[in-house]
Amino acid sequence: MSKDVILDRYARLYEIPYQLARLGHEVRGYCLSYQESEQGTWQHKTEPGSLRWYSRGLGKLKFPELLGYPLAMLHALKEFQPDIIIAASDIPHVVLGGWLSNRLDIPFVADLYDNFEGFGQARIPGFVPALRRAVRHAGLVLTTSEPLRMKVITDYQATGSVITMPSTVDTNIFRTQDKLECRSILGLPEDAILIGTAGGLMADRGVGDIYQAWDVLQHTHPHIHLVLAGPADTSLAPPQHERVHYLGMLSHSDTAKLFAALDVGIIYLRDTPFGRYCFPQKAYEMQACGLPVIAANVGVMPHVLHELSSAIYEEKNPNDLIRALEFQLANRLLPSESIKDWAEIIVQLESQLINL
Repeated sequence: MSKDVILDRYARLYEIPYQLARLGHEVRGYCLSYQESEQGTWQHKTEPGSLRWYSRGLGKLKFPELLGYPLAMLHALKEFQPDIIIAASDIPHVVLGGWLSNRLDIPFVADLYDNFEGFGQARIPGFVPALRRAVRHAGLVLTTSEPLRMKVITDYQATGSVITMPSTVDTNIFRTQDKLECRSILGLPEDAILIGTAGGLMADRGVGDIYQAWDVLQHTHPHIHLVLAGPADTSLAPPQHERVHYLGMLSHSDTAKLFAALDVGIIYLRDTPFGRYCFPQKAYEMQACGLPVIAANVGVMPHVLHELSSAIYEEKNPNDLIRALEFQLANRLLPSESIKDWAEIIVQLESQLINL
């Protein structure tokens, strides 16, 4: 996610343990960073429960210590004596969670915030079979989209409950704000029509559809400006044009300001193992900011925008993207379904955990 779970307190990897602690549970989070991250222990304020984080960095571990990490985790959990293990983040952590639950004979929950088979780790021999085995025997599996839930049921042959639990957003950050003020803060033109997006601007995610559409829009729609933020693909750079504004990497709060500043947001996807099963977080972030969107006809997005079929465009079809964009510029429609906050979602999850 390009975020530090503990320090940035980012998304579901943080919110699930945090909200469970706020409900009165004693929660411990164990993180293994693959980068040179800050190591240590943090106690976060979560009365009436407690939340303590433990972090180790892979860059600090020598190879023999890395091999001993599962046993070190087993020793730590034997001391803690948890009632449930929830494993998330990626393939190694889910597999480790399953192994620890077997050794300790306690219920196991696998949280799949994405289709981990679409990660680069999946190319390592043995990783995918190990992932499927761990998920298959989990007492509860959480997925972020309905397509991923069906994949887990059919391909993984899960024996436990499988429920869809899309990630939501922090509505204290992602909310409606004054459009002109946000444009001024970000240095964007106040009197223009702004379209755009934020996230990984990667060719394999479908951002090229936006760039190809811009090749047409820059000539046919002289009042439209394109605004982009996030890491850019080195093989497919953002267009160079006086009406293209590339803001680079933005903080969480500035991303919310960007979505409040735009007139229409674009959610691009490719029909790949990643795109078919992910839940684009920006869909809820944009909606919470009151931003009308268009989205590629891939994965979960046709379901999310089922009321707004004209806002769906066919991937790899820049002309259809322009059609959907013109529809939203004329109508500015939002989905009617309200967004639940994390507290509401985790209260529902708590009842599932208690019944394991």
